Amino acid sequence: MVEGEGALWKAENLERARGAKPERFDRVVVGVDPPAGHTGAACGIVVAGRRGDRAYVLADCSERGLSPLGWASRVCDAARAFDALEIVAESNNGGDMVKATLAQANAPCPVRLVHASRSKRTRAEPIALLYEQGRVTHCDAFVALEEELMALGVAESEGLLDRADALVWALTALMEGGEGPRIRLL
Repeated sequence: MVEGEGALWKAENLERARGAKPERFDRVVVGVDPPAGHTGAACGIVVAGRRGDRAYVLADCSERGLSPLGWASRVCDAARAFDALEIVAESNNGGDMVKATLAQANAPCPVRLVHASRSKRTRAEPIALLYEQGRVTHCDAFVALEEELMALGVAESEGLLDRADALVWALTALMEGGEGPRIRLL
């Protein structure tokens, strides 16, 4: 992994983030950055859990080239596999169609749509801070996800960071309320 100029994540923080998965979680969510089409961008799908004041990245199920029903089915399979309490999906590309597609795939839990009104970097800054503070654990090696995190904030990489965006949505949903660290959106 190579750190880019202006990157929010540092290699040392990601290396320090590796650890074991706890036996149970207070809450598990699936973060989704759906693609605008089935060519080009991947569908970012990241599963994360919270236990106390820590966040845990459990799986990166992202994949490129899926049809709308294909990525929605993959999201729902991940939600079932990890017993997620919520799916948090970006609605910028598709709006209510994102929610309808997930419903068609039999979403096993509520779907919350979020709208990206700020840049990826601005949305990711509070999450990068949690990594700096050592409050996020990666429960497996997520090479492609970590490469995207290292690229987030680097000007020429701002386009296709679907895995990183899905992680930011998942961790923001987990850490913005309830017990543990809070992220206040202004």
